[in-house]
Amino acid sequence: MQIRRLGREGPEVSALGYGGMSFSDFYGPTDEAASHAILDAMIEAGVSHFDTSNVYGAGRSESWLGSYLKGQPQARDALVIATKAGISKTAEGARRFDNSAAHLEAELDRSLRRMGVDHVDLFYVHRREAERPIEEVTQALAALQAKGKTRAIGFSEIAPASLRRAAAVHHVDAVQSEYSLQTRSPEMGLVQTCAELGTALVAFSPVGRSLLSDRPLRPEGIGAVPFLKKNPRFLPGNHEANLAITDRFRALAAEMGEPAAALAIAWLLAQGAHVLPIPGTRSVAHLREAIRGTEIPLSAGDMARIEAVLPIGWAQGDRYDDVQWIGPERYC
Repeated sequence: MQIRRLGREGPEVSALGYGGMSFSDFYGPTDEAASHAILDAMIEAGVSHFDTSNVYGAGRSESWLGSYLKGQPQARDALVIATKAGISKTAEGARRFDNSAAHLEAELDRSLRRMGVDHVDLFYVHRREAERPIEEVTQALAALQAKGKTRAIGFSEIAPASLRRAAAVHHVDAVQSEYSLQTRSPEMGLVQTCAELGTALVAFSPVGRSLLSDRPLRPEGIGAVPFLKKNPRFLPGNHEANLAITDRFRALAAEMGEPAAALAIAWLLAQGAHVLPIPGTRSVAHLREAIRGTEIPLSAGDMARIEAVLPIGWAQGDRYDDVQWIGPERYC
């Protein structure tokens, strides 16, 4: 397994990580045993980077990691654990963002208890509270690092300009953003700014929510995933068009003798040593396909062939709808 670093000053991790949202029912039902099987397969393959959040399954993702570590305490040394906080709900159940120092520390403490650990290796602000200066939030994260509750700090879904403001206060180890052959917007400044500042770019949804795999979700399966029912790229018309376009990518992967998901991961890893994909899956077999992506050397010719079948801007539909866009920072 390739080894990379979570930013210039952060811990070393496997080049490929795992997105713990799949320990919730976000993309379909799963259970604790299946999630523990994923962790077994990760450790066996040397995948050390585990990314989760306090809101994934209302804490269930963290709890299931905690039950795994309780049964196998030696596994803690094999894992670099990242979690996030900053998304909360009002008394009426509406989604809101809270980046106050008190909220972040209280939520991190709850996360530590759920996972049964005394610190995490990386703690992110999950979504930025627009009204609160990012400099103040960075100071709150730095205080948690100074207390030993996290080894590294980061932000999810922020703009390059916000990263620069935060980095002027304290080094930011990682920024998490959607990035894949389907979503290329990070190339409009975030990839470059992260590289310049020594910040890791942790890429979630690296196989395009299945569209860059050999088993993409078909229209008849979208109804079971509430998030995708409203996502523009999976709406009727757009979804069928995107499937047809990505058929070319699947054909290319087959011609190269590789799983499509592996080729998508290999392409991302080739974008820079600071880029770290974190696919999520409920299937050990699918995880192994992603791991295969760390073993594929891509030549300049290979990269050109991939770009030819999936040129930048090919996807039909925005990556979020108006409601899903509340929180992430747009910058291009």
